[in-house]
Amino acid sequence: MTGGFRSRSTGGDRPAPKKPNANSGGQKRSPRRTGASKPRSERGQQPRRQRTTPGFADPARQAAFDTLRRVTEDGAYANLTLPGLMRQRKLSERDAGFATELTYGTLRTLGVLDNVIAACSSRPIDDIDPGVLDVLRLGTYQLLNMRVEPHAAVDTSVRLAEHAGFDWAKGFVNAVLRSVGRTPAEQWREKLAPTDPLARVAWESAHPVWVARSFATALGVEADDPELARALAADSQRPVVHLVARPGEISAEELALITGGEQGAYSPYAVYLESGDPGKLEPVRQRLAGVQDEGSQLIARALVEAEVAQDQGRWLDLCAGPGGKAALVGSLARAENAHVDAVEVSEHRAGLIEKAVGDAPVTVHVADGRNPGLEPGFDRVLVDAPCSGLGALRRRPEARWRKSERDIAELTALQFELLASALSLVRPGGVVIYSTCSPDVRETRQVVDRAVAECGAIEEDAHALIPDLPGSGDGLSVQMWPHRHGTDAMFFAVLRRS
Repeated sequence: MTGGFRSRSTGGDRPAPKKPNANSGGQKRSPRRTGASKPRSERGQQPRRQRTTPGFADPARQAAFDTLRRVTEDGAYANLTLPGLMRQRKLSERDAGFATELTYGTLRTLGVLDNVIAACSSRPIDDIDPGVLDVLRLGTYQLLNMRVEPHAAVDTSVRLAEHAGFDWAKGFVNAVLRSVGRTPAEQWREKLAPTDPLARVAWESAHPVWVARSFATALGVEADDPELARALAADSQRPVVHLVARPGEISAEELALITGGEQGAYSPYAVYLESGDPGKLEPVRQRLAGVQDEGSQLIARALVEAEVAQDQGRWLDLCAGPGGKAALVGSLARAENAHVDAVEVSEHRAGLIEKAVGDAPVTVHVADGRNPGLEPGFDRVLVDAPCSGLGALRRRPEARWRKSERDIAELTALQFELLASALSLVRPGGVVIYSTCSPDVRETRQVVDRAVAECGAIEEDAHALIPDLPGSGDGLSVQMWPHRHGTDAMFFAVLRRS
């Protein structure tokens, strides 16, 4: 059972979103949940304290629970939190595999799990203590999606609740999960599935409805088209690790031989790894290679491949954090005797760029990309704009439930301002590459069309700058897709000043 449509990020108690900073990536933390109807302190009792869980006899479920708490309560990212916990606690390979499936699966299907829990709970789901709710989510996922015996899923969840300091909720957890387990997963799927075609495909693929609508619009298909189901399903599939061979340091062929990987299909620098920790690979440790989606590699390469008459070697990455594209562009700049200015508004992310680029000819500036204070006249400008990140949902399973459609309007305003800034900084005859890791047309085509209409920009054929990518769009811009190309859903367009 993999469906879900109830996005907890769009509830009525969510505060109005703050305006994102330039280059911030548009990432937002989800609000903290409210506890049960009234705090214990207001009822004359001491507040319940959640205990930490070291010593719990089930290290895999403990790691999954602790990760889920950090994600739902503190806005952490599971793909950064869980690996660290597993290394710190030295989980066995078997326990690590179980924890990974349980954690990521629970986060991917958060919407459907909440709906099933709501159907079995004696109290509204918004009144359930957030920590208890996370215990229920993990237990429900095991009952509906994993080969775990029902009694084991219920019993371990009750013990986890007790050990985490929720001993007062043991009976409640037991009752809810026993109710969940009485109905097979397929029956839950049919029982709760919406009748509206778009809502149903969103439910079946574990996405909020607005995300499914965004994908359908970008693909140009109706809700009942199998293409939409395939595109949404790709967000729940484990992505292959993409490595990038740094030009001038190591070739993709050499990197593939050293790592046992396979050379990429599109980028001349890409290598695919089916599994393993890339951080442990010697070429990555020596910074001869890095981890970077193949779609991002193609966009960085397109910036350098675009024809520019009398290139003076002044290149600009206007939204450079955390530095993946800046590192690749910097490596290519060295071969061309060029220099890259990399702009990032966040000091922390600027530090990540410094680390990523190493000794490449890159200068990092902590500044707002909308007004970076740099002298105009750049030959090449990359605007990898902050976006909703809908194109990389497979890498951050919790992201689909954190996003809100309300965020799009603020992001598109920022994206246009950054693109307008880039067009003012590029010299006549120079080139601007605008890219996003989102297929939402409001963040892609509409921003580009506005720049053409209001800034006098001229759009050129982006397909000419990359290898043949069937299904990447019929217009001038390129839209990649996980289910078609194996990349993130990256978009880019090529613009010049009139």
